[in-house]
Amino acid sequence: MLSTVIVATDGSPDALDAATRGLPLLRDAEQVIVVAVIREVDDSLAFDGSGHAGATFTEAELREQQDAARSEGEAMVADTVAALGIDHAVTRLLDGNPGQALCAFAKEVEADAIVMGSRGRGGLKRALLGSVSDHVLRHAPCPVLVVGSAVDD
Repeated sequence: MLSTVIVATDGSPDALDAATRGLPLLRDAEQVIVVAVIREVDDSLAFDGSGHAGATFTEAELREQQDAARSEGEAMVADTVAALGIDHAVTRLLDGNPGQALCAFAKEVEADAIVMGSRGRGGLKRALLGSVSDHVLRHAPCPVLVVGSAVDD
């Protein structure tokens, strides 16, 4: 029996599909943690120390951007928990680079597995754009279940 399983979501249909298809694994876990990673808004957009052009945002606008990102993340994890129908799931928002944040969190909670989706980018797109699932597969401290998206051709 698994102790702790992390379900990573970005709010996309692929992420929800991955969570749903990983459901048999989740039902046996003692603890299911549904997480979303929030990329922090760059503070330098509100504070310009260069002496050149002014800041892009005021401090209030920066806070609004940060609050909106957190609200969106909270909605993503809540929607995933509701769709899964798992009573014992808890939610968590992480900050930073998604791949790095997921791996660090998995280590912190001593996760037994991570369930996540993949948009199914091919080799060239993955090389140019990077891939969160690829990073997690290579660096996670536990097994990772990646559910690929269906390709519509």
